[in-house]
Amino acid sequence: MGYRKLGRTSSQRKAMLRDLTTDLIINESIVTTKARAKEVRKIVEKMITLGKCGNLHARRQAAAFVRKKIASVKEEDGNIVVESALQKLFSDIAVHYAQRNGGYTRILKTEPRRGDAAPRAIIEFV
Repeated sequence: MGYRKLGRTSSQRKAMLRDLTTDLIINESIVTTKARAKEVRKIVEKMITLGKCGNLHARRQAAAFVRKKIASVKEEDGNIVVESALQKLFSDIAVHYAQRNGGYTRILKTEPRRGDAAPRAIIEFV
């Protein structure tokens, strides 16, 4: 197999990875297990590459995977501006890594999870 099954069915695994990817885009750092972090890294790097491409087709491909969640709410000139996770990916994160050719994330190992001692890790943008 070319991927980890993570003890879930394919639909559950895809939903979990979509949630983790969206949360990483919004928060820019999440704590999860080491195996999940390694799988999320593959997907997030592809999403950033789509963001760097920036055309309509790439935006639609990313929109098919990233959840429709609110990333931030700002007030500009008396107007309330709501930014989604997809908008943050294309406007902030992709622009930040425009000159970089890969390796957008890092995984830092932390202490084991209390209860089952699963190895945990922090995945964040470089």
